[in-house]
Amino acid sequence: MTGSRVSPREWLVFTDLDGSLLDHYSYDWSPAADWLRRLREAGTPVIPVSSKTRAELLPLRRELALEATPFIAENGAVIGLPSNWQHARLDRDPQDIGGLRIKTPGVDSAFLRSRLTVLRERLGVRFRILTELSVAAVVEATGLSEVGAEHARLREGSEPLLWDDDEAALARLRRALANDGLMLTRGGRFWHVMGDVDKGRSLRWLVARYRALRGTTPETLGLGDGPNDVSLLEAVEAPVLIRGEHRQPVEVHHASLYRTRETGPRGWAEGLDYWLGACGPAPPASLEEASS
Repeated sequence: MTGSRVSPREWLVFTDLDGSLLDHYSYDWSPAADWLRRLREAGTPVIPVSSKTRAELLPLRRELALEATPFIAENGAVIGLPSNWQHARLDRDPQDIGGLRIKTPGVDSAFLRSRLTVLRERLGVRFRILTELSVAAVVEATGLSEVGAEHARLREGSEPLLWDDDEAALARLRRALANDGLMLTRGGRFWHVMGDVDKGRSLRWLVARYRALRGTTPETLGLGDGPNDVSLLEAVEAPVLIRGEHRQPVEVHHASLYRTRETGPRGWAEGLDYWLGACGPAPPASLEEASS
């Protein structure tokens, strides 16, 4: 189904990457290329919201021509702001106006690794922390290149786990993490441990930043395929649940949810067709830099 589902206001498009904009197996994004071009020409920010690290996202931002937009990394634990999204008083470094500013609303990875090591021994549960694995083991688990695997191990605010135990052990770990104020969420390949953050909360923070800098409230469209995308999809007006290759149940509570027939970037384009159709988004005015 295509067509104009909502009024042609300014939009922010928030998108998961693996299994959504990027193919689950090949990481190809070419079926989404036409929509990416159309959104870029309309001046509509496309904002990656991913479990990937900042190191993984930076080359992808260049490849996808998204360097002028923010990003959310590590399932909400890291927010990257390009210069045109920086508040002059709160973010801007007068000596480096063009630099990227990083916000870390959760806790740092060193603390998470230390706590996970203690809990693994105390609870007698079996899992492997991604940053404990060799580059070769990460390549085998993810299909990434060696460089990509090295970047995946550069964590700032979360720690992915390969789970090697049963559901009862997982429940014990979840309770213990909750007692420490930490969260456990499932992605396409890994479980992710982080502070009290998620994709939806960091998304809302960026919408508030947009509103503060521009003085207008945008429409928000979100696309994702995995359990860790639920908070993203429930935080936007126009959600798209892309049919996943991971075969994991994904429960999204949103009256306007659109479920795609296609997977990966074909499903991504299908979701854009559904919500924006032939009309496309309305071109916004220039994003003004805050003066205070």
